[in-house]
Amino acid sequence: MIAAKTSADGDASQPFAGARPDVSIIMPCLNEMQSLPHCILNAREALAQIGAHYGLTGEIVIADNGSTDGSQSLATSLGARVVAVARRGYGAALIGGCEGARGRFLLMGDADGSYNFCDGVAMVGRLTEGADLCIGSRFAGGIAPGAMPWKNRYIGNPALTGVLNLFFHSGIEDAHCGIRAITKDAFEACGLSSSGMEFASEMVVKASLQNLRIDEVPATLSPDLRERAPHLRPWRDGWRHLRYMLMLSPTWVFGVPALFALLVGAGLMGAAAAEFWHPGAAPQIGAYWTLLGSMLVSVGHLSLLLALAGHLYSIRAGYRVPTRVTRIAARLATLETMLGSGLGLLMLGAGVLVAVAYGWAARNFQAAPSLLPAAVGTLAITLGMQNALGGFLMAIIGGHEARFFGDVPPDHTP
Repeated sequence: MIAAKTSADGDASQPFAGARPDVSIIMPCLNEMQSLPHCILNAREALAQIGAHYGLTGEIVIADNGSTDGSQSLATSLGARVVAVARRGYGAALIGGCEGARGRFLLMGDADGSYNFCDGVAMVGRLTEGADLCIGSRFAGGIAPGAMPWKNRYIGNPALTGVLNLFFHSGIEDAHCGIRAITKDAFEACGLSSSGMEFASEMVVKASLQNLRIDEVPATLSPDLRERAPHLRPWRDGWRHLRYMLMLSPTWVFGVPALFALLVGAGLMGAAAAEFWHPGAAPQIGAYWTLLGSMLVSVGHLSLLLALAGHLYSIRAGYRVPTRVTRIAARLATLETMLGSGLGLLMLGAGVLVAVAYGWAARNFQAAPSLLPAAVGTLAITLGMQNALGGFLMAIIGGHEARFFGDVPPDHTP
């Protein structure tokens, strides 16, 4: 371990036994013997600059993910502290390293020589000024020729960063830069769990959901020093980033489709009702369009319940703060109100279907001229069942409480 007190000449290489460092530089490692000497030397230089600029002490932590090439002993011989991480994966290694780090500021970067840890000096400076998370921007700092495949630079990274900013309003230019700094408190508050490359997205997403301060500074990217192929698999890891962002955004994965389905479905059902009551008042809506409208309303309603359940879960899990929607839900949504509305819809649907059956008998059991009444009756029963079952689902997610958001303080809403 390097727990170094910076001297007047900026030397951060003198250990102080028992001293708790201010900054931990963390590198995930899986068979990186070839590049480790360069990276550890570079990290020492960064710690010297951090000490000179901010008077902070530091350590270097190698989060080893099961290396078989002797990387552990090499890192120890070079003065770094090795933290063994049994759970495999890039994200798992970084999480294990951050958990084992002793500093209050965590600076992380790859152990392949592609990042310059001296770029992290400004990041640590931002943390000392009040930022919770500071990300490097390779597009602002510079990408050396051959350092990033063209499909990552011009397609994957811009597209995924754009989706992340759209979903979570992060305002980040390069959300997947591998060098970044975060305070230990913010790291613990985010409750990070991703084992793979999607860890980079998870950190930014959860920091955004908690309204943490996120800064961005320039960072450079160089070709890595390894002779073997990198661990990154662009298409696989790109999909993992995208699917993870969707899983963390119930608004976009459930809420937006719900709004679309409800608007289109309600429009079709409204046009069918206008044709039913005033023939010729609207474009003729036949049985097929009526069924489609009924299906869309049902799917939209179910998606809306899933969006609410997703928000409730994320608040309970601790990585999302309450929003205006959840503040309204805290006042209105309880198991009793969901069951009551569900029962009301069930009774309405049953009444409509009884009337449909009565009309059928009155016509000597001949086919009805319109499908609309039967569609409305079955739709009401479907919505009632979804309300009742959805109420129990949210009560379970909400900690087996009838008031799903009962302990969410309204003044926490931004």
